[in-house]
Amino acid sequence: MANELSELISNNRAWAAQHIAQDPEFFTRLSRQQSPEYLWIGCSDSRVPANDIVGLAPGELFVHRNVSNLVYHTDFNCMSVLQYAIEVLQVKHIIVTGHYGCGGVRAALQNREMGLIDNWLRDVRDIYERNRPRLELLEEEARIDRLCELNVVQQVANVCYTTIVQRAWHQGQKLSVHGCIYSINDGILRDLGVQVTGPEQLAPVYRIEE
Repeated sequence: MANELSELISNNRAWAAQHIAQDPEFFTRLSRQQSPEYLWIGCSDSRVPANDIVGLAPGELFVHRNVSNLVYHTDFNCMSVLQYAIEVLQVKHIIVTGHYGCGGVRAALQNREMGLIDNWLRDVRDIYERNRPRLELLEEEARIDRLCELNVVQQVANVCYTTIVQRAWHQGQKLSVHGCIYSINDGILRDLGVQVTGPEQLAPVYRIEE
């Protein structure tokens, strides 16, 4: 196993040495505390490296990733990350980030059995069905990319519907939830113009009273 990982271990040594050469106190400072202002909820796709995309150093971006950047209130992993980021790290921004050509979104539109992930991608199928008349006017690739955008918008809403986020708002914590989309083709991150800063922006049925 060690031989199979030798290239990665070697790369790590070079990476660490480079940081120390540029800033001898980098790891000492990093080990003391992480104080990110941002929580990134993104896709697991290996071509979408969160810190690199936004040019932030380790410790400046708290990250949660899963297939197709989905937010389920029943996902204890995601909910635990969300609570820790808000209540302990006191992040100021939550950024839900999808990417064009997402394999999970594409898979959600395929009528074939793929296993456990079929259950995970159910929300993407629901989003497609709600928007099907407009989506079916588009060519296949444009349809998938638009569904990637609509998925981000829905997951921003799902973040805002949680008791974790709404409790923070009720307690006066400054917290904004944003939606972005990344293009692997050109490396550009685009703001989808979705930003929620308080419960008053939510439909009444989704608001949780203090």
